Amino acid sequence: MTSLQGQFGEESRYWLYLAKTVLAVWMIWVIRPLVSEMKWAFSWEAVVVGVGVFAVWVGLDGLYPSLNELLARIGFELSSEPAKAWNPHVQFGEGSTLALLFIVVRIIGPVLVVPPLEEVFYRSFLYRWIVKPDFESVPLNRFNLKAFAFTALIFGFVHDQWLAGILCAMAYQFLVIRKNRLGDAMTAHAITNLLLGVWVIWRGAWNFW
Repeated sequence: MTSLQGQFGEESRYWLYLAKTVLAVWMIWVIRPLVSEMKWAFSWEAVVVGVGVFAVWVGLDGLYPSLNELLARIGFELSSEPAKAWNPHVQFGEGSTLALLFIVVRIIGPVLVVPPLEEVFYRSFLYRWIVKPDFESVPLNRFNLKAFAFTALIFGFVHDQWLAGILCAMAYQFLVIRKNRLGDAMTAHAITNLLLGVWVIWRGAWNFW
């Protein structure tokens, strides 16, 4: 569904993101009883990691080539046109109801919906599956260098800001290993995304969306 955003006109980016968020909420509702580790947890470590990752994400912006720029150098450019920033004020009018709706959706999605799904997939399933296909027998606090590196790289390279993504993945995985639970990483992820959302709105840094 993400790949379809923008394929049916510029407004489709926003409506498909809304649909994707609703679908993700439904997925969480369905899988929650089946995934025992998908429980929010709060700790000072989660706050430190969440704020730290936000600082790294913003601080590194513009200091290294984006994923699209890297691919372009080797002839695999994802798009010949510069990526358009997610800015509902430009698309729907400054301060319009639709603009405010999509800003709220863009805050709620990354803060409350994305963390449970991504942490379950990357930090719980993928990391432990790389350690051992029978991943449920692998404790969350087990450190494995290969799994740690590969999970961080995979997570990083699904983001245009790939370097920040790799460091982000390492920080969240460290938190899971340290606390032996997924909830702190979910909270840290939510804090990072909340701060990014506030930064985007406050500074008009729409390129982060």
